[in-house]
Amino acid sequence: MTIAITPASRPVALVTGSASGIGAAIARRLSGDGFAVVLHSRSSVEAGRALAAELGQAIYIQADLAQDADRSRLVQQAVDAWGRLDVLVNNAGISQVIAHADLAAATPDIWHAMHEVNVVAPFRLVALAESALRAAAQPGRPACVVNISSHAGVRPKGASIPYAASKAALNHMTRLLALSLAPEIRVNAVAPGLVDTPLTASWTQAQQLWKERAPMRRAASPEDIAQLVAMLVESNYLTGEILLSDGGLNLT
Repeated sequence: MTIAITPASRPVALVTGSASGIGAAIARRLSGDGFAVVLHSRSSVEAGRALAAELGQAIYIQADLAQDADRSRLVQQAVDAWGRLDVLVNNAGISQVIAHADLAAATPDIWHAMHEVNVVAPFRLVALAESALRAAAQPGRPACVVNISSHAGVRPKGASIPYAASKAALNHMTRLLALSLAPEIRVNAVAPGLVDTPLTASWTQAQQLWKERAPMRRAASPEDIAQLVAMLVESNYLTGEILLSDGGLNLT
C-alpha cells in the first residue's frame, strides 16, 4: 500500500488498536486536541478507514502486531505519511478469559501469543519509532509514549494469569523505557480497570462489582481513558508513571 499525504504541520500521534473501543476514543480525543492521527487495527479495516475519514487529518494502516515485519511497516508508513511522529500510544492488545485456577487451560501457546502482542509488540514499536520520536522532541517539549496497560498488571486480578502477567511486564517495561529514553522521550502507562465497551457488556459480575464497590460507582468509559492519555501527552514532565484508573476500586 502506498500512502501519499502532505507532511503534517501539526504534531502526529500513532494509536494502535484504534478502529474501535478505547483506541478509537483516544484517536478522537487527540485529533480534537490538534494532532494528525495514524489509526491502526489488525482486522477492522473498514471501521478504521471510516474513522480516518471522520477525523479528517488522519490515515489508517492495517498491520498484524504479532508479526515484526508488520510492526516495522506500520511505523515506517506512519512516519513516511506525515513526515514526523510525536506520540506513540500502544493501545492494541489481546486477552482471553481463563479461570485463574485452571492452570492446564493456560497453555504455552496462549502464554506466547499474549506475550508477543502485549509485551514484545509495544517494545518493538517504541524501538522502531525511537529515532522519529527523538527527532520530534524539542527543548522543553519531549516526545511521548503512552502504553495502555490494565489494573490486572498492578493487582492479582484479570481475565487470565497470562494476561495479567503480560500487563505487569508492560508496566515494568514502561518504567525501564522511561529511564532509558529520557529526557527526549517520556514513557508512561494508563492501567484501566473495567471499561464499558461492547466486549465487556456481558461481564455482568464485573459490572456489578464496579457499581457496588468502586467509589465512583461505575466502570470507566472509553472517553475517561482517552482523557487520561491526553493528560499524559500534554505533560512535559511526567515520566515512568503507571496511572491506575479503576474508579477507586483498588481502595476497597
